[in-house]
Amino acid sequence: MKFNGNFPVSAPLMVLHSKFAHCITGGLTMNFFQKGWIIAFLGVIIFRGAVCAQILSPAETREFQKREDSLKQFAYNIVFADKPEQRLRSDSFFIRMLVRTLKLQHSFYYPLDSLQTISRLYAPDSSFRIFTWQLKKDEYFYLQRGAIQMRTDDGSLKLIGLHDFSMFTAKPLDSVRSPLNWIGAIYYRIILKTYNGRKFYTLLGFDDYSISSNKKWMEVLTFNERGEPVFGGPYISFRNDTSRLSRKNTMVRFNIEYKKEAITTFNYDPALDMIVFDDLVPEADEPEKKDTYVPDGDFQGFKWVDGQWVHIEKLFDFKLKDGQFPQDEKILDEAGGANEQKLMDQSEKNMQKKPKQKTTKPPGKTDNQ
Repeated sequence: MKFNGNFPVSAPLMVLHSKFAHCITGGLTMNFFQKGWIIAFLGVIIFRGAVCAQILSPAETREFQKREDSLKQFAYNIVFADKPEQRLRSDSFFIRMLVRTLKLQHSFYYPLDSLQTISRLYAPDSSFRIFTWQLKKDEYFYLQRGAIQMRTDDGSLKLIGLHDFSMFTAKPLDSVRSPLNWIGAIYYRIILKTYNGRKFYTLLGFDDYSISSNKKWMEVLTFNERGEPVFGGPYISFRNDTSRLSRKNTMVRFNIEYKKEAITTFNYDPALDMIVFDDLVPEADEPEKKDTYVPDGDFQGFKWVDGQWVHIEKLFDFKLKDGQFPQDEKILDEAGGANEQKLMDQSEKNMQKKPKQKTTKPPGKTDNQ
């Protein structure tokens, strides 16, 4: 993922940053997200802070803060250091210091929220949290880093490292994977769903894929009977599509690839209870060139149905043309004259309306009494 001093809208991170409101929506606007959900989300943050204050003693908190100050500088240099060797060295120091910090008792409850170049996401049920970040060698080489910290009853550390295997596979969409051959991404959302008593954590992430294109990823994380993370599975279905092209009925994971400069939506909308993403089209008649794909104004989606994310080809049934905007039905035509048919229709509707009868209530009496 590229940074240029500001966090790009196309690469959202869960950090308390000036772009916080847009980052947590992953490109969706308030037309999709209800303000009440944002308030509820902030309430979760405040609640988690209160829980941390109860679990960690003042002395433990001070120790975490001291270590976090050192981690913060290394995390910053992973992204912003001028030379590749400085970024690589900072990444190495950061990993070692992060592990030492997480070995402290009850580290799971310390948020490390000043590490603004590191994505830190707690699962909705607080059973684990996941760290992801990106190391850039040059314009052609990016490597994702990651680790999952499990919550433990005794406060000890259970940490699972994630090893980016993206550059060693030609078919990242076709196989279930382990932490040892993870398809790297910087995660910005975890969605918890259940089916038949089992939990499914859907991960949405960003990948600064190449010099000319980005990717956004979607895959389902589960844990096997040994408590080990499993990435992907037969959880993404296209069974209802009318034109599947070369797509399979079921995919292990899903992504979109698009032009580097394009701003795209790919996130979960709680109001719709769906994952919403842009419909993409090539700028020219060259569908094989993914680095030319841009949003066309339509949206696709995924709906959780019986243990699978089922694809919806077209999320909304209407699309405004350029220059159009929503408006009320007009009684006058474009020339300013009366539209007789609409006048007659509206008059008939008005005549059919029954006047409301007023009722008199005793003083002080209310409907609830």
